[in-house]
Amino acid sequence: MGEIVEAIVLGIVQGLTEFLPVSSSGHLEIMKFLLGDHSSGEESLLMTVVLHFATACATMFVFRADIADLISTIFNKNDGEGRNYLFLILISMLPAAFLGLLLEEKIDLMFQNQLILVGMALFITALLLFFADKAISTDKKVGIWSAFLIGVAQAVAIIPGISRSGATISAAILLKVDREGAARFSFLMVVPLIFGKMAKDIMDGNLIYAQNALALIAGFIAAFVTGILACTLMIKLVRRAQLKYFGWYCLCIGLIAILLGI
Repeated sequence: MGEIVEAIVLGIVQGLTEFLPVSSSGHLEIMKFLLGDHSSGEESLLMTVVLHFATACATMFVFRADIADLISTIFNKNDGEGRNYLFLILISMLPAAFLGLLLEEKIDLMFQNQLILVGMALFITALLLFFADKAISTDKKVGIWSAFLIGVAQAVAIIPGISRSGATISAAILLKVDREGAARFSFLMVVPLIFGKMAKDIMDGNLIYAQNALALIAGFIAAFVTGILACTLMIKLVRRAQLKYFGWYCLCIGLIAILLGI
Protein backbone atom coordinates (compact mmCIF):
# COMPACT_ATOMS: atom_id res chain seq x y z
CA MET A 1 0.00 0.00 0.00
CA GLY A 2 2.90 2.33 0.75
CA GLU A 3 4.22 2.01 -2.79
CA ILE A 4 0.83 2.97 -4.21
CA VAL A 5 0.58 6.07 -2.00
CA GLU A 6 4.12 7.02 -2.99
CA ALA A 7 3.28 6.55 -6.68
CA ILE A 8 0.21 8.77 -6.32
CA VAL A 9 2.29 11.50 -4.67
CA LEU A 10 4.88 11.26 -7.45
CA GLY A 11 2.09 11.33 -10.04
CA ILE A 12 0.63 14.50 -8.58
CA VAL A 13 4.08 16.13 -8.53
CA GLN A 14 4.65 15.11 -12.15
CA GLY A 15 1.24 16.34 -13.28
CA LEU A 16 1.64 19.71 -11.59
CA THR A 17 5.23 20.37 -12.70
CA GLU A 18 5.31 18.98 -16.26
CA PHE A 19 3.67 22.05 -17.80
CA LEU A 20 5.64 24.66 -15.88
CA PRO A 21 9.31 25.35 -16.63
CA VAL A 22 10.52 23.97 -13.29
CA SER A 23 11.68 20.42 -14.25
CA SER A 24 9.23 17.67 -13.42
CA SER A 25 12.04 15.08 -13.48
CA GLY A 26 14.05 17.14 -10.98
CA HIS A 27 11.06 17.39 -8.66
CA LEU A 28 10.46 13.64 -8.99
CA GLU A 29 14.03 12.86 -7.93
CA ILE A 30 13.74 15.20 -4.94
CA MET A 31 10.41 13.64 -3.91
CA LYS A 32 11.84 10.12 -4.29
CA PHE A 33 14.63 11.10 -1.90
CA LEU A 34 12.23 12.63 0.62
CA LEU A 35 9.99 9.56 0.43
CA GLY A 36 12.97 7.26 0.96
CA ASP A 37 12.67 5.65 -2.46
CA HIS A 38 15.65 3.33 -2.97
CA SER A 39 14.56 1.81 -6.27
CA SER A 40 17.20 0.67 -8.72
CA GLY A 41 18.06 2.93 -11.64
CA GLU A 42 15.90 0.85 -13.97
CA GLU A 43 12.90 0.88 -11.63
CA SER A 44 13.24 4.59 -10.94
CA LEU A 45 13.59 5.39 -14.62
CA LEU A 46 10.58 3.19 -15.43
CA MET A 47 8.36 5.09 -12.98
CA THR A 48 9.63 8.37 -14.42
CA VAL A 49 8.85 7.21 -17.98
CA VAL A 50 5.36 6.03 -17.00
CA LEU A 51 4.58 9.36 -15.32
CA HIS A 52 5.88 11.28 -18.35
CA PHE A 53 3.74 9.01 -20.52
CA ALA A 54 0.72 9.99 -18.42
CA THR A 55 1.33 13.70 -18.92
CA ALA A 56 1.92 13.08 -22.63
CA CYS A 57 -1.57 11.55 -22.71
CA ALA A 58 -2.85 14.60 -20.80
CA THR A 59 -1.22 16.83 -23.42
CA MET A 60 -2.96 14.86 -26.17
CA PHE A 61 -6.28 15.31 -24.39
CA VAL A 62 -5.89 19.06 -23.93
CA PHE A 63 -4.50 19.58 -27.46
CA ARG A 64 -6.78 16.98 -29.07
CA ALA A 65 -8.14 19.45 -31.62
CA ASP A 66 -4.62 20.51 -32.68
CA ILE A 67 -3.46 16.90 -32.88
CA ALA A 68 -6.54 15.91 -34.89
CA ASP A 69 -5.77 18.72 -37.32
CA LEU A 70 -2.15 17.58 -37.63
CA ILE A 71 -3.20 13.97 -38.25
CA SER A 72 -5.67 15.09 -40.89
CA THR A 73 -2.86 16.79 -42.80
CA ILE A 74 -1.36 13.36 -43.51
CA PHE A 75 -4.36 12.60 -45.70
CA ASN A 76 -4.77 16.12 -47.05
CA LYS A 77 -2.25 16.78 -49.81
CA ASN A 78 -3.35 20.41 -50.05
CA ASP A 79 -2.43 21.26 -46.45
CA GLY A 80 1.19 22.18 -46.96
CA GLU A 81 1.41 24.20 -43.75
CA GLY A 82 0.20 21.29 -41.62
CA ARG A 83 2.61 18.86 -43.27
CA ASN A 84 5.45 21.29 -42.71
CA TYR A 85 4.58 21.51 -39.01
CA LEU A 86 4.64 17.71 -38.74
CA PHE A 87 8.02 17.70 -40.47
CA LEU A 88 9.34 20.26 -37.98
CA ILE A 89 8.18 18.10 -35.06
CA LEU A 90 10.01 15.16 -36.64
CA ILE A 91 13.18 17.24 -36.96
CA SER A 92 12.91 18.30 -33.31
CA MET A 93 12.74 14.65 -32.18
CA LEU A 94 16.04 13.60 -33.76
CA PRO A 95 18.55 14.95 -31.17
CA ALA A 96 16.77 13.44 -28.15
CA ALA A 97 16.16 10.13 -29.92
CA PHE A 98 19.83 9.90 -30.94
CA LEU A 99 21.13 10.84 -27.49
CA GLY A 100 18.72 8.44 -25.79
CA LEU A 101 19.91 5.51 -27.90
CA LEU A 102 23.59 6.45 -27.59
CA LEU A 103 23.72 7.09 -23.84
CA GLU A 104 20.86 4.96 -22.50
CA GLU A 105 22.89 3.24 -19.77
CA LYS A 106 24.49 6.47 -18.58
CA ILE A 107 21.07 8.14 -18.50
CA ASP A 108 19.87 5.37 -16.16
CA LEU A 109 22.59 6.40 -13.68
CA MET A 110 21.17 9.93 -13.52
CA PHE A 111 18.02 8.52 -11.92
CA GLN A 112 19.73 7.08 -8.84
CA ASN A 113 19.37 9.78 -6.18
CA GLN A 114 21.77 12.19 -7.90
CA LEU A 115 20.45 15.21 -6.00
CA ILE A 116 23.56 17.35 -6.44
CA LEU A 117 23.29 16.82 -10.21
CA VAL A 118 19.60 17.76 -10.03
CA GLY A 119 20.40 20.94 -8.08
CA MET A 120 23.10 22.04 -10.53
CA ALA A 121 20.78 21.31 -13.46
CA LEU A 122 18.03 23.40 -11.85
CA PHE A 123 20.50 26.30 -11.68
CA ILE A 124 21.05 25.91 -15.44
CA THR A 125 17.28 25.90 -15.99
CA ALA A 126 17.03 29.12 -13.99
CA LEU A 127 19.71 30.79 -16.13
CA LEU A 128 17.91 29.77 -19.33
CA LEU A 129 14.68 31.27 -18.02
CA PHE A 130 16.41 34.51 -17.00
CA PHE A 131 17.95 34.88 -20.48
CA ALA A 132 14.66 34.05 -22.23
CA ASP A 133 12.78 36.53 -20.07
CA LYS A 134 14.90 39.35 -21.44
CA ALA A 135 14.42 38.30 -25.07
CA ILE A 136 12.35 40.55 -27.32
CA SER A 137 9.00 39.08 -28.40
CA THR A 138 8.51 38.55 -32.14
CA ASP A 139 6.01 36.94 -34.50
CA LYS A 140 8.52 34.54 -36.03
CA LYS A 141 7.40 30.94 -36.60
CA VAL A 142 9.38 27.77 -36.02
CA GLY A 143 11.63 26.84 -38.99
CA ILE A 144 13.83 23.86 -39.80
CA TRP A 145 16.96 25.22 -38.09
CA SER A 146 15.09 26.47 -35.03
CA ALA A 147 13.19 23.15 -34.77
CA PHE A 148 16.50 21.27 -34.70
CA LEU A 149 18.01 23.57 -32.05
CA ILE A 150 14.85 23.33 -29.94
CA GLY A 151 15.25 19.56 -30.29
CA VAL A 152 18.84 19.86 -29.01
CA ALA A 153 17.48 21.71 -25.97
CA GLN A 154 14.99 18.88 -25.46
CA ALA A 155 17.83 16.34 -25.66
CA VAL A 156 19.80 18.19 -22.97
CA ALA A 157 16.66 18.13 -20.81
CA ILE A 158 17.08 14.36 -20.46
CA ILE A 159 19.20 15.38 -17.43
CA PRO A 160 16.90 15.49 -14.37
CA GLY A 161 16.73 19.10 -13.24
CA ILE A 162 16.86 20.59 -16.73
CA SER A 163 13.26 21.54 -17.39
CA ARG A 164 12.14 20.17 -20.76
CA SER A 165 9.50 22.83 -21.25
CA GLY A 166 11.78 25.50 -19.80
CA ALA A 167 14.69 24.51 -22.05
CA THR A 168 12.62 24.18 -25.23
CA ILE A 169 10.52 27.29 -24.67
CA SER A 170 13.60 29.32 -23.71
CA ALA A 171 15.49 28.05 -26.76
CA ALA A 172 12.57 28.94 -29.02
CA ILE A 173 12.22 32.42 -27.54
CA LEU A 174 15.99 33.04 -27.79
CA LEU A 175 15.69 31.97 -31.45
CA LYS A 176 13.06 34.73 -31.72
CA VAL A 177 10.05 32.39 -32.10
CA ASP A 178 6.89 34.01 -30.72
CA ARG A 179 6.07 32.94 -27.16
CA GLU A 180 2.67 31.38 -27.89
CA GLY A 181 4.08 29.42 -30.81
CA ALA A 182 7.05 28.38 -28.67
CA ALA A 183 4.76 27.00 -25.93
CA ARG A 184 2.53 25.13 -28.40
CA PHE A 185 5.49 23.58 -30.22
CA SER A 186 7.17 22.66 -26.93
CA PHE A 187 4.17 20.72 -25.65
CA LEU A 188 3.37 18.97 -28.93
CA MET A 189 6.93 17.95 -29.86
CA VAL A 190 7.38 15.71 -26.82
CA VAL A 191 4.30 13.52 -27.39
CA PRO A 192 5.69 11.24 -30.15
CA LEU A 193 9.06 11.04 -28.35
CA ILE A 194 7.50 9.73 -25.14
CA PHE A 195 5.36 7.24 -27.04
CA GLY A 196 8.49 6.08 -28.84
CA LYS A 197 10.34 5.69 -25.52
CA MET A 198 7.49 3.62 -24.10
CA ALA A 199 7.43 1.39 -27.19
CA LYS A 200 11.20 0.81 -26.94
CA ASP A 201 10.97 -0.06 -23.24
CA ILE A 202 8.25 -2.61 -23.96
CA MET A 203 10.23 -4.20 -26.79
CA ASP A 204 13.40 -4.27 -24.67
CA GLY A 205 11.54 -5.95 -21.82
CA ASN A 206 12.22 -3.16 -19.34
CA LEU A 207 8.78 -3.63 -17.82
CA ILE A 208 10.09 -6.67 -15.95
CA TYR A 209 11.51 -4.24 -13.40
CA ALA A 210 8.00 -3.25 -12.35
CA GLN A 211 7.64 -4.86 -8.94
CA ASN A 212 4.23 -3.31 -8.29
CA ALA A 213 2.08 -2.84 -11.37
CA LEU A 214 -0.68 -1.25 -9.27
CA ALA A 215 1.74 1.46 -8.17
CA LEU A 216 2.56 2.26 -11.80
CA ILE A 217 -1.16 2.41 -12.65
CA ALA A 218 -1.91 4.63 -9.63
CA GLY A 219 0.95 6.95 -10.54
CA PHE A 220 -0.23 7.09 -14.15
CA ILE A 221 -3.80 8.02 -13.19
CA ALA A 222 -2.64 10.67 -10.70
CA ALA A 223 -0.27 12.24 -13.23
CA PHE A 224 -2.87 12.09 -16.03
CA VAL A 225 -5.66 13.76 -14.03
CA THR A 226 -3.50 16.44 -12.45
CA GLY A 227 -1.74 16.93 -15.78
CA ILE A 228 -5.02 17.77 -17.51
CA LEU A 229 -5.92 20.23 -14.76
CA ALA A 230 -2.45 21.79 -14.71
CA CYS A 231 -2.23 22.06 -18.49
CA THR A 232 -5.70 23.57 -18.77
CA LEU A 233 -5.24 26.05 -15.93
CA MET A 234 -1.55 26.89 -16.26
CA ILE A 235 -0.63 26.88 -19.95
CA LYS A 236 -1.76 30.50 -20.26
CA LEU A 237 0.44 31.31 -17.27
CA VAL A 238 3.42 29.67 -18.97
CA ARG A 239 2.82 31.67 -22.14
CA ARG A 240 2.16 35.03 -20.52
CA ALA A 241 3.95 35.13 -17.17
CA GLN A 242 7.44 36.48 -16.83
CA LEU A 243 9.81 33.52 -16.88
CA LYS A 244 12.14 35.05 -14.33
CA TYR A 245 9.77 34.11 -11.50
CA PHE A 246 10.07 30.46 -12.47
CA GLY A 247 13.82 31.02 -12.65
CA TRP A 248 13.96 32.22 -9.03
CA TYR A 249 11.88 29.21 -8.02
CA CYS A 250 14.33 26.86 -9.77
CA LEU A 251 17.24 28.49 -7.95
CA CYS A 252 15.56 27.90 -4.59
CA ILE A 253 14.63 24.28 -5.34
CA GLY A 254 18.09 23.67 -6.81
CA LEU A 255 19.72 24.90 -3.60
CA ILE A 256 17.47 22.63 -1.53
CA ALA A 257 18.39 19.65 -3.76
CA ILE A 258 22.12 20.31 -3.32
CA LEU A 259 21.77 20.64 0.46
CA LEU A 260 19.84 17.36 0.61
CA GLY A 261 22.46 15.66 -1.55
CA ILE A 262 25.47 16.72 0.52
